[in-house]
Amino acid sequence: MRRSLLLAGLVAASIACLVLFVGCHGQKTRPLVSPEGSTRPPASEVTRPGTAEPEENPIQPIETAEGEEGPLTDIHFDYDRYNLTNEAADVMAANAEYLMNHPEANVLIEGHCDERGTEEYNLALGEKRALTARDFLVRFGIDKSRVSIISYGEERPLDPAPSETAWALNRRAHFAVD
Repeated sequence: MRRSLLLAGLVAASIACLVLFVGCHGQKTRPLVSPEGSTRPPASEVTRPGTAEPEENPIQPIETAEGEEGPLTDIHFDYDRYNLTNEAADVMAANAEYLMNHPEANVLIEGHCDERGTEEYNLALGEKRALTARDFLVRFGIDKSRVSIISYGEERPLDPAPSETAWALNRRAHFAVD
């Protein structure tokens, strides 16, 4: 009896491993951070954090000429991360100072990723990056109603080349001021 239970357990474990192996074959590898149930509206719609409904009057990204920068500086993230580096925190403090000195300005924070990972995962990671930047500004004293977020995932790379240098440029939060 004991032997047949052991054999049945081994067979069940083998089948489970086979199913996992076959089910995962051919998929892109996922980065370490899990999107855990993130639902996203279409990337073209700006959403307020915590809702899935588009805003009635969304902030639109400001179109700037190539090489031209807005009043706020982009921040960059490490691979598969959405926490701020020390350098990014310094940039965010300067961005927050600008917004404190310009109370009429609203900001759209765009979360971006490199091309690695699935589309769904990158949308979720881009959202977490935008939320991290928004939360920093709110903790700094910027009214939450002045800050909107959107995730573009891997859809809008700064550099489309498949290289470490390009990927590092693409892992960012971009700030569009209105």
